[in-house]
Amino acid sequence: MEPIRIANCSGFYGDRLSAAQEMVEGGPIDALTGDWLAELTMLILARTQAKYPGSGYARTFVKQMEQVMGTCLDKGIKVVSNAGGLDPDHCAEAIAEVAENLGLNPTIAYVNGDNLLPRMEEFRAAGVDIINFETGEPVAEIDYISANAYLGCWGIVDALNSGADIVVTGRTTDAAIVCGPAAWHHGWAREDWDQLAGAVTAGHIIECGTQATGGNYSFFKEIPGLERAGFPIAEVAVDGSSVITKHADTGGAVTVGTVTSQLLYEIGAPAYLGPDVTSRFDTIELSQEGPDRVLVSNVKGEKPPKTLKVSMNSWGGFRSDLTLALTGLDIEAKGELLEAAFWKAVPYSPDDFDSVTSTVVRSDHVDPATNEAATASWRLTVKDSDERKCKGIGVGVNDMALATIPGFYGLAGSSFGKPFGVHTSGLISADLVPQHVVILGGAHTVVESVAPQSDVVVAPRLPDMAAAPAGETRRAALGLVCGSRSGDKGGNANLGLFARTAEGYAWLDEMLTTDKLRALLPEAADLQIERYPMPNIWSINFLIHGILQEGVAASTRQDGQAKSLGEWVRARHVDIPVTLLGENA
Repeated sequence: MEPIRIANCSGFYGDRLSAAQEMVEGGPIDALTGDWLAELTMLILARTQAKYPGSGYARTFVKQMEQVMGTCLDKGIKVVSNAGGLDPDHCAEAIAEVAENLGLNPTIAYVNGDNLLPRMEEFRAAGVDIINFETGEPVAEIDYISANAYLGCWGIVDALNSGADIVVTGRTTDAAIVCGPAAWHHGWAREDWDQLAGAVTAGHIIECGTQATGGNYSFFKEIPGLERAGFPIAEVAVDGSSVITKHADTGGAVTVGTVTSQLLYEIGAPAYLGPDVTSRFDTIELSQEGPDRVLVSNVKGEKPPKTLKVSMNSWGGFRSDLTLALTGLDIEAKGELLEAAFWKAVPYSPDDFDSVTSTVVRSDHVDPATNEAATASWRLTVKDSDERKCKGIGVGVNDMALATIPGFYGLAGSSFGKPFGVHTSGLISADLVPQHVVILGGAHTVVESVAPQSDVVVAPRLPDMAAAPAGETRRAALGLVCGSRSGDKGGNANLGLFARTAEGYAWLDEMLTTDKLRALLPEAADLQIERYPMPNIWSINFLIHGILQEGVAASTRQDGQAKSLGEWVRARHVDIPVTLLGENA
């Protein structure tokens, strides 16, 4: 059977609106997919749904369907999307309205069952606990505003088997929207672990759109056409292997490096857990098969866990963020004076708030050539359940304006009394969360989420290791010899680093211990860090617990999603063997 060509047209809610049309018209594809959901997106959709019931879905997807629906039907291109968010039924109905306006008659299906919010009281009454992912204890019994289990691919497969042209889901795993069309096309069974693991891996690679074609790539200067990178395609074969590629004459590039970088995005252990299969990323083989064609092969799979991950959001209260400029000399002293003056000016003390975070951010330069290069900042964040207190601190800024530091002015980013959400990841037994597949105007079927069990145990692939280079070293930026990719996982962050040669990996693995990483990242010095080497792709992944506090929306870090964490590490200087530095020596 021929491979199925699965194209991505979205990596997040708000991604390039024209991407669906580019993928449908840019060359042959069999399926169009896109990922619209992140943990933060579910919070945003919950707020939208609260204001406008029935609107908790990605409206940009509906607009894209208006652009490409006719062409997809003419070419037999299946569309699978998780843009349904919190309202997959209403999203499907909105697409049906678009179809009617266009004079088209597609078969539209939606998959739900992931929304656990209406069932929380039922679970509590039955003594069913959702277990906190971090603590192992039951999650707090509070009022959540969203609670969604991550569903797998088999509801999608059922919808496609029923003749659906367009399938809209709620919260599935990001990879499920690729694994579903692949499993449907090839007729895989639920225990075809290796094939499913290969498709999940392909889905993980293309789920973030242009990140697989050079976007956010450490060595971006090597990638042509990044002014307008093309979106990726996964050609998934019957054995689960895939070729990652893109349409011809589009920007960016598909290389072993860009694929490796994306493989490291937002993962934890190499045993990549999912509702359909545990994909062993420590078995993957990558090879450059031609220009913009990377073969992903040998991915092995094991049975998935008996639980599903649950993404939960609750209101954390209110926060105020104040950012003031510190310019020129005596930066630290100016920051100290601003903080002291602030608490004199407001009718509260730090103890009156649930949380207070004060930071001096040193972005200033010595002998600055511009006003901006002379500027650092003082950042203050307060959080509290009382909105009035958070809004009330704004008065303090006016009192300080002419009475404190020289060069006083405010920087962009200040806000007062904004609500924020807290994210919690939980686990629930998969047998409690069946998937409901509905064909608009037709059948409603139920697909169980429980996967078959198996005793298959996979060993990691351990390639022949090169010796770590010895001899003369030079102190230089770590990023001269390795790339990175980092991102948020609730309140945690992952940090993946990859070498470009076998010798570079041997040195990186020897040098970059957990203690060394703590030294390079002082803000993580007291945090729990897990370290996962993957010699098969010359990579090491770290999972840093709690660095994002209560999650993206609640984080007080300047980069609350840890997107730049890897680039920070690459900028740190270490002693590097001269033989690895090459022309940079």
